[in-house]
Amino acid sequence: MDTSPPVLLDASYSVSGSDSEVKPHRSYCSSLKDTWKVERPLGNNELSYFLPSRADGVNDMYLHLGFVAPEHVVRRARVLTVWAILRIRHPLLASKVVMQDYDDVRFVFNPPQSPEDALVDADSNLEYRSSTKDVLELIDSYLNGARTLSNDRLSYLVVSQGGTSLPSPPLTPRSTPPFDEPEYPLYNHDIMICAAHFLGDGMALHQFANDFFGLLGGDKTIVELEAQLREELSSRWGADSTNAVLPNALEDNFTVSPSRLRRAAEKVDFQLSQRRFVGGHSFRRQTKQPRHTIVPTVSYDTERTKSILKRCKTHGVSVSAAMFAACNIAWAKMCSEKQDLSMMMYSALNLRPYFTVKPANDSYWFLAIGYFNVILPTFIPRSIDLSSVFWHRARVAKEQSIQAAKNQMIVSRSLLMTEERGKRACIWAKEDDERERGTFVPPPPPVPAVDTAPRTPSTALIGLSLLGNLDGIYKHGTFPTIKLHTLTTGSRQRSGGMLLFGYTFAGKLWVSLGYDKNGFDKVMVEQFWENMLQTMDELL
Repeated sequence: MDTSPPVLLDASYSVSGSDSEVKPHRSYCSSLKDTWKVERPLGNNELSYFLPSRADGVNDMYLHLGFVAPEHVVRRARVLTVWAILRIRHPLLASKVVMQDYDDVRFVFNPPQSPEDALVDADSNLEYRSSTKDVLELIDSYLNGARTLSNDRLSYLVVSQGGTSLPSPPLTPRSTPPFDEPEYPLYNHDIMICAAHFLGDGMALHQFANDFFGLLGGDKTIVELEAQLREELSSRWGADSTNAVLPNALEDNFTVSPSRLRRAAEKVDFQLSQRRFVGGHSFRRQTKQPRHTIVPTVSYDTERTKSILKRCKTHGVSVSAAMFAACNIAWAKMCSEKQDLSMMMYSALNLRPYFTVKPANDSYWFLAIGYFNVILPTFIPRSIDLSSVFWHRARVAKEQSIQAAKNQMIVSRSLLMTEERGKRACIWAKEDDERERGTFVPPPPPVPAVDTAPRTPSTALIGLSLLGNLDGIYKHGTFPTIKLHTLTTGSRQRSGGMLLFGYTFAGKLWVSLGYDKNGFDKVMVEQFWENMLQTMDELL
């Protein structure tokens, strides 16, 4: 992840010129003799993720889930049918990307002509692996090996079946058993859902996993699932379908005012808001070796997690706010310079609650995130107890997060940030291609600004992906034959990428730090991670 300060923009509208119209990126259908396709342009937000991913899959997401289930629940035929149903339901997963120019990139979806075609397509993007391979090896291969995804493969599913039964008691008997087998041993299994980040975000990824397990571990037999595949294919993409369109780009989910005066005011507000993002701290970087991402992960047992949640509630903050404070204290403990400058962190903001347009397609698989920053002091007062400092800063982080989410200009700021990110991505992608071809000519140096006032630094130390209570998304009771026990997530990073994850799942608090171990000073990052865990142990 890029640790430069995030800019909030919307991805569904392209704007050129100060007074130009904002044009929605609509889906278009074209019909041929034997096949047809649905397509739409990528919005600015999507472009800002797509263009950097072309070379090596930067930001390609993964979600790994470990679970216990009978062997027949994860047989290939059943998994394949569920995978096919969900790819019909969420067409961007089964789409391709066609690039004509840096600002002319399109999603193209060819709806399957039959259930058999849907199964063939799903099968070509499904892989079963031997359980002899360690899960960490599976994740490492995805993060650091050859890219799994491509412009022709935007999603992929990996299943690792257990080979040894577990000495677990049988599941609670049900009045109507969902499968023919009256008794069945339990096995450990793993799945890894892979998707390009320009398709969607963390909310989409986890909601998808919940729906996947709901179908996989639900009551329906394979015959009933096949019937559901036929029905959904017909209703969504058949001849009588009235909403055969792709999910909207982010920008198309908002009603944009045509007023030029309002748009001018929004741009001024955006520029002023960016000047308030002050941060003067960063990890020392090194680029001597190729990128290699590692993700050290710590989980706290259910009792310890309950204690942490209780302490946070007592102090009037969420675990997410406490994570900001823990990062702040961890860095402050090791910071010996520039203590007069603030420490800035950034995190993603789900923009779905702000939508004002109801999309024609009900899929949740699309990218809908903006960003916000949390800025905290770097120094630790010696005259105040460290615990008091920690909880005060957690409350400040909470207040800043609420202010960002409730700001009446959040939509315009987000749209303008995505516009800026999209334009930057186009410029950098063109430069990257020219460097590769050996035709890059550096632009002339910029003319020095007349204003000679010193520029306030605006550097983010780290990004935080705070997913909250994932047990609120995973409806465990809807898949009683499956018991989820492990969840890890992340993405392929650019050189020098770093992102800290925090969430609760299966009653446990999980904290992980994904970073390029060859991109930073080794001692500094390890000291920060040690301080982070120590802070949580002592103050949470």
